Amino acid sequence: MTKSMTEGKPLPLILQFAVPLLIGNLLQQTYNIIDAAIVGRVLGADALASVGASSSVQFLVLGFCIGICAGFGIPIAKSFGAGDYKEMRKDIFHAMVLAGMVAIIFTTACALLCPKILHLLSTPENIYDGAYQYLLIIFLGIPFNLLYNLLASILRSVGDSRTPFLFLAISTVLNIVLDLFCIIVLHWGCAGAAIATITAQAVSGMLCFIYIRRKIPILRLQKDEYCFEADKAKEMLIMGVPMGLQYSITAIGSMVMQSANNGLGSVYVSGFTAGMRIKQFIMCPFDALATGVSVFCSQNLGAGKIDRVKKGIWQGVVIGVSYGIAAGMILIFAGRTLSMLFVDASAVSVLDASEKYLRCMGYFFWSLGILNVCRMCTQGLGYSGRAIFSGLTEMVARIVVSLVFVPMYGFTAICFADQTAWVSACFYIVPVCLLCVKKIEKLGNVTH
Repeated sequence: MTKSMTEGKPLPLILQFAVPLLIGNLLQQTYNIIDAAIVGRVLGADALASVGASSSVQFLVLGFCIGICAGFGIPIAKSFGAGDYKEMRKDIFHAMVLAGMVAIIFTTACALLCPKILHLLSTPENIYDGAYQYLLIIFLGIPFNLLYNLLASILRSVGDSRTPFLFLAISTVLNIVLDLFCIIVLHWGCAGAAIATITAQAVSGMLCFIYIRRKIPILRLQKDEYCFEADKAKEMLIMGVPMGLQYSITAIGSMVMQSANNGLGSVYVSGFTAGMRIKQFIMCPFDALATGVSVFCSQNLGAGKIDRVKKGIWQGVVIGVSYGIAAGMILIFAGRTLSMLFVDASAVSVLDASEKYLRCMGYFFWSLGILNVCRMCTQGLGYSGRAIFSGLTEMVARIVVSLVFVPMYGFTAICFADQTAWVSACFYIVPVCLLCVKKIEKLGNVTH
């Protein structure tokens, strides 16, 4: 059920790992699109704005959860690549304990601060109630989000990207069915969409847990491994927290940008929400590819094969940029058509806003192929602290655009905020990634 990536041609191994992950991500985003389509077409544009008004803060919190779980997976992948399964299980135990602590702290704090968060985002009054209901329920589901992402990260660390995809596929179908039931049959509105989401996440997490217990013996903890060690916990946090902060710091800039956009009115909130759903869907291959390259690098670092690490990074960047160019063309020429999945053709102003947002993004979409692969590889090589500054660069760029240029140019500035952040971060992360590889090579203890 596991797979070593330390032997064989790098690109086929990376793609073989990334494809199930990609399909899983696409299924998840397909749900997000269907969710938005159901909300927008059944409940109306204001309800769609309610769901989308807090998307940046959701990314801030849930992104940290995803990031810290991915960070916990790096030592696990390294131990697996080195063949040290006892150490790997110690890593898993500490990841579980730390994830449980994060679940308690984040769920409590976010639920209590929910009203203040929406006020800080300048949420329009006409969509506030729906936005509050949706965001509060999503926050209460944080433990389920952590459960699935931690167990999925563990499985991916040992080379199994297929199983998390299968369980995600099941939860996606369940999510859609529950969405229709809660919104159309029970008339629960925006709250129904949130309830459907967290229920499906809980199911996918439990399926991962059952699978690991029954099918993968090397991941089952032994009695003597249920021992908390401060040094081991510190090691896990050193890898996990920077990756969590990487997502969160990026989201802070997105929050400032969304707050600026919310201040432009509900028309632009709806247009931005529709555009964001499409962007997130088309970004899925970047995430899958970067994760595949990162796991490949982590396993080969553990095995001491630096030449394979370098080859994997280079091939990952080439594939990422090629996809970015092709996807950018779709955003430029088909943005309006895609936006009509969420918004009725009569809402001309909303469609105009979404089309403009996607078209402007398409011109620079290729830069994500460089940014994601180089950043994830830097983290996978154990330099999460350095990679975090690429997120800081993104945050600063979005804040500058939002505070300086949005008052001057309105929604046009919003349409160029992401691209400014991506290109700025590339100027930082590319040389840092290359320097990290050279540093590892100089340390020795590698095979060629």
